[in-house]
Amino acid sequence: MLKSLYIEGNTPLHRLGVKTKLVILLLTTIGLYIFAQPVVLAAAALITLTIYATLGMPWREAEIRLRPILITITILALVNAYVLGIEEATISTLRLLAILFLAASITATTTIAAFMEAVSELLRPFERLGLVRADDVSLAFGLVLRFVPEIFNHYNALKEAHQARGLPVKTARIIGPLIIMALKDADTIADAIDARGLRAH
Repeated sequence: MLKSLYIEGNTPLHRLGVKTKLVILLLTTIGLYIFAQPVVLAAAALITLTIYATLGMPWREAEIRLRPILITITILALVNAYVLGIEEATISTLRLLAILFLAASITATTTIAAFMEAVSELLRPFERLGLVRADDVSLAFGLVLRFVPEIFNHYNALKEAHQARGLPVKTARIIGPLIIMALKDADTIADAIDARGLRAH
């Protein structure tokens, strides 16, 4: 079961500052949308996949982390192939895969605290203009990252419960209880935040 999205390690990506990682992700994303050659995009996807595969995660955990998004990308690829054609579907799919592997690598090599600090610093100028509250946005961002593993764990628990009862595991049967469990977690965390006065009123 996933306990955290962060993986301990000493890879070059671990040693980079979080702002540098975010800039790399931004520039890579922009660069991928400049190029439309399948060979270039395939190379980019292979490079980012290699980075993700060398972070020290067990293969099973690495696959579990990406499975829902990979399923979504597969569905989009099939729809695009039908609507836009094979070539356009291939280009868009390779772009998404390259971005996915890089984003997953950055998430796995950066602590939630480091992400929150970076988001807070980046939003501080907007806070001075009265547009946002940097700490509140940073807290929300951190909570999203923190509870992604919890949603995976809830899903696995529901799947195992279905299997133990001899019921077929179907997404339609699991999604309802999963949403309810996630909302209960959200209420619990919101109450805890308000009780500690961490959120501005």
